[in-house]
Amino acid sequence: MAWAPDDERGWPGHVELLDQTRLPHETVVLRLSDVLEIRDAIRRLAVRGAPVIGITAAFGLVAGVQAHTGSAAAFAARLAHVDERLRTSRPTAVNLGWALDRCRAAITGCREPGSAVDRLLAEAHAIRAEDEAACAAMGRHALPLLRSGGCYLTHCNTGRLVAAGIGTAFGVFVSGQHAGLDLTVYAGEVRPLLQGSRLTAFELRERGIPGYLLPDGAAGALLQSGRIEGVFVGADRIAANGDTANKIGTYAIAELARAGGVPFHVVAPTSTIDPTLSDGSLIPIEQRPADEVLTFRGTSVGPDGFAVWNPAFDVTPARLISGIVTERGIARAPFGPALASHLSS
Repeated sequence: MAWAPDDERGWPGHVELLDQTRLPHETVVLRLSDVLEIRDAIRRLAVRGAPVIGITAAFGLVAGVQAHTGSAAAFAARLAHVDERLRTSRPTAVNLGWALDRCRAAITGCREPGSAVDRLLAEAHAIRAEDEAACAAMGRHALPLLRSGGCYLTHCNTGRLVAAGIGTAFGVFVSGQHAGLDLTVYAGEVRPLLQGSRLTAFELRERGIPGYLLPDGAAGALLQSGRIEGVFVGADRIAANGDTANKIGTYAIAELARAGGVPFHVVAPTSTIDPTLSDGSLIPIEQRPADEVLTFRGTSVGPDGFAVWNPAFDVTPARLISGIVTERGIARAPFGPALASHLSS
């Protein structure tokens, strides 16, 4: 995603998003300045992935208030409204609220609305730049977890489509490729919206990284086969004790990896750590619409009106995680003090 200014001051402007629902067959760029359109893009997964959701929210805050700089009172009221609209767009990814909180903190004490917009925009750009640097750092820290000739499994999509840089878990493979390692990556399809087959396979081919796409139900057999040397996944929220929310299906892979003696690593920036939640049972899990399961791109694939349970995420207990890679390094159990150290450094 990017911020496209219409003036040399930097604003007014609009958010530009690559519509991920149209990939891999169409490249469609959304140009949005209306906060409800930005909220809708987040909700319908046109933009998805915890880091880039946070970045989008930061620039979305600017887009939502830039036309309301007349009076301090009107600006404050508009700011609160835009914040609420964006903050409630998706419940699980903590980066969204983190980015909004950080932007609002940046204008503390600022009484002139135009100057406040300047500060909001500068903070949004800073969040984006820091995320790009964090992706590169996570990739470097994870290099010792790879070997040339190794085969690795990932779940969902965690590359350049979800972050400002090379990605989180997918960025590990990119860093390995840049280091000259010969890697093979297996990617689950990730039903019901196929982020693995539509997006991760697309990025693997785009990067020239050898890979295989597998049905979600084949992950157990693959891990049992002995060919997988490690699992790398991203995260949407990490509790203080290391319990981690990620795309639905991650927990099952973690259990299977433990049974097969395969290391299971989470890769996410420190902005994904939520120290206010003691454990994963407190992480809000988003329930997605039934039609995502009952239909696919307008075609019915199930009985109309049939009951559906469609959580977007599940929680992997810390006991199943070998390490959590952030831009600060690799945190290992006990995760409580390790993650606290990453947040304070």
